[in-house]
Amino acid sequence: MNVSIAHLGPLGTYAEQAAINFTKILAQDIGKEADLYPYPSIAQTLKAVAQKEVELAVVPVENSIEGSVTMTLDTLWQLDNLQIQLALVMPIVHGFISCAQNVEDIKTVYSHPQALAQCQGWLERSLPNVKLIPTNSTTEALQLLKQDLTAAAISSQRAAQLYNLPILVTGINDHPENCTRFWIISRDDVSYPYHKSPTLSHTSLAFSVPANVPGALVKPLQVFAKLNINLSRIESRPTKRSLGEYLFFIDLEADACEPKMKSALAELTTYTEVLKIFGSYSVLQTVGVGNG
Repeated sequence: MNVSIAHLGPLGTYAEQAAINFTKILAQDIGKEADLYPYPSIAQTLKAVAQKEVELAVVPVENSIEGSVTMTLDTLWQLDNLQIQLALVMPIVHGFISCAQNVEDIKTVYSHPQALAQCQGWLERSLPNVKLIPTNSTTEALQLLKQDLTAAAISSQRAAQLYNLPILVTGINDHPENCTRFWIISRDDVSYPYHKSPTLSHTSLAFSVPANVPGALVKPLQVFAKLNINLSRIESRPTKRSLGEYLFFIDLEADACEPKMKSALAELTTYTEVLKIFGSYSVLQTVGVGNG
């Protein structure tokens, strides 16, 4: 049977492009074909895996310009039975898509909040008075453009081709090295990998602390420092229980099965209220589909 993979839809999103890249890895590494299933939100994409509707999900977790995708982190914390299989880093090239004759005719621009933020400088210079409307994905508003000649969307070249829409300007992201890291997520009861990897270079986890007191975060971090385990990312998110209470998401440059990591994780439990280990994985660089 083919591997079923959920991603943020509709068709043409960057998450779908990452999923297409991953299908090539599946075919090469384990000889498996895949079926892709779009979902209307990142949360629903992850819940589809947790509820066994699909085997895998491809979700964005971090952008090189705008930082973490909070919906991914929050949902991963809320669900108890998911693990990371692999990370894919993909270049992102945004296009300005519209049926208008000129950029100056645009009054409204639609896109995902991350995409709008990644093109903020270009928008301020080119269309300082335009109305920005956030959407659930970069492709959600594309079907509106043929009816509204004063509207535009920020999306990919491939999306424009899929929806048969013109690109007025290509590469409007403020930084040319724009890229997004995606996680391939499975249920934690999966006993075999969906890819071949010589090394598992990173481990991701999250924890809450028993109380908001001096040293509450320092002590967990010292566990890794004294064992010379490098942190590649740390992010705080509100617990949503009380103002001033936070969860902490950490990426570590080590495999959880290494002896020093086992020791660190065992000690970490003494300083944390809830500890969730999302898994160890490798990080692969991939190319965009259709130039972004």
